Amino acid sequence: MTDPIDYARYDRIRPIRWTGDTLELLDQRKLPFEVRYIPCTTCASVAVAIHALIVRGAPAIGIAAAWGVVLAARELDASGAGAGLDAAAAAERLEPAMQQLNAARPTAVNLAWALQRMRRALSTAGEDWRGVLLREARAIADEDLAANHRMGKLGAGLIANGSGVLTHCNTGSLATAGFGTALGVIRAGVAQGKVERVYAGETRPWLQGARLTVWELQQDGIDATLIADSAASHLMKTGQVQWVIVGADRICANGDTANKIGTYQLAIAARYHGVKFMVVAPSSTVDMATPNGGKIEIEERDQAEMLGLGGTRTAAEGVRAWNPVFDVTPSELIDAIVTERGVVERPNRVSMQTFFGP
Repeated sequence: MTDPIDYARYDRIRPIRWTGDTLELLDQRKLPFEVRYIPCTTCASVAVAIHALIVRGAPAIGIAAAWGVVLAARELDASGAGAGLDAAAAAERLEPAMQQLNAARPTAVNLAWALQRMRRALSTAGEDWRGVLLREARAIADEDLAANHRMGKLGAGLIANGSGVLTHCNTGSLATAGFGTALGVIRAGVAQGKVERVYAGETRPWLQGARLTVWELQQDGIDATLIADSAASHLMKTGQVQWVIVGADRICANGDTANKIGTYQLAIAARYHGVKFMVVAPSSTVDMATPNGGKIEIEERDQAEMLGLGGTRTAAEGVRAWNPVFDVTPSELIDAIVTERGVVERPNRVSMQTFFGP
């Protein structure tokens, strides 16, 4: 059967490029007005890029970190410290670099997951441990893209013809290896003629929806309407939206999900207005070791991000701000969690264990 999705048409952007000796990261702080790639030649520069939101989105962060380990191995060789090392000794030497990467963004489980994959690959490597790391990093990126295509089709299968959808933050090609998670579902829904209306919340304070999501959809010829975050409930009341479709940075054993701040209030509003709520993320985002959302470490960033816009202060001097980056949506507000493994409808501890348990 012919795949109805034209991936070449709906998947033009790549935020992460490996040149063979340099990791190039699309600087998402500059979008939509400047398309610029930042070259990273050291592990430390990758960690800085992750922390500074040059690269963002849970899957993309994990992919970048994997390439950061490859760069750390090359730094060992460049300094002469890698000469004669076997895989076990290399693992010991590379561990500080992995810890540095892991500390860059604590909430996104994909970061720790990707680093653990690199550790496992190294633990079974022979003399070709450098090549093993390179191949593992490439596999993480390739598998993410394939998973996004799969999730797009699964999620679109839940959407009725003629639907309107609302998304939050950026979950597209910019946040992944390509195509996207929640935005991949929207792309697939548009390609199949099911999604007629796409709305994107601006996503304060970094404006990922305004700067990234609508720009990214524009590159693929998908018409999208930007709304203020505070307009979401009113939009739902008009009946123009049938699904809220978001990503996740961590999914707990009971189905609670952490995502960009503002997601929780969308889930509450969606339930009140009878709008369905879908979370889309690769299985690497599932953390069965975290029992519920109350156990998730919520990252907080500099309050200055809330006190101004584009370098111009908008709040009076002396005003304080609280700037959590994520919030947790309880599983009882979620209609479906979509991963490349399948769809978990009305997630709870039992259904999550069935899908993702050992």
